[in-house]
Amino acid sequence: MGLFDMFKSQRDIAKEEIKEMNWIPLERMEQLDEIVEISNAVPVLIFKHSTTCGISRMVLRSFEKAYNYDKKQLEPYFLDLKAHRDISNAIATKFNVQHESPQLLLIKNGTVTYHTSHGAIEAENLLEKL
Repeated sequence: MGLFDMFKSQRDIAKEEIKEMNWIPLERMEQLDEIVEISNAVPVLIFKHSTTCGISRMVLRSFEKAYNYDKKQLEPYFLDLKAHRDISNAIATKFNVQHESPQLLLIKNGTVTYHTSHGAIEAENLLEKL
């Protein structure tokens, strides 16, 4: 982290951290209903990330490096927990999962079929879950 990095907003930091992948930013509550609808055609992935957590950052980078799926296989959404904690809480309620950070959820046909957190988040394991 450089001297000028301390002046960046959490949103700017999150944008920099998601450069490596074509994530769909999860920033509106209405997107949860859209995700349910999309998941009927293609599985949806939600990655919940805390921009102030070193472990979350490390897991995100590792996941992105190993991620090798296209939009026909998986729709990847990214949730910045610091900016959208309300959406994270809604995810926990809507999909009946306990909040964790970092956390990965796989949604098919409107239901979470797989979720994991912390060091157990691995892109390579997703293929067998699809």
